[in-house]
Amino acid sequence: MYKTEIIEYAPKAVDMAKKIEEKANHMMETGYELVTVSITGSAKAILVFKKCEETLHE
Repeated sequence: MYKTEIIEYAPKAVDMAKKIEEKANHMMETGYELVTVSITGSAKAILVFKKCEETLHE
């Protein structure tokens, strides 16, 4: 199972990286791993997560 999350406007790279890291760590705690990230021209990010294999069988 896949899940998509959006990081809202973050024009500075350092801020964007921190928000992505925070979201990825939070999602890992809930059983999802980060698959890919796309940064838009409007300084937003689209993160795609996949349910971890070990949590799929629980």
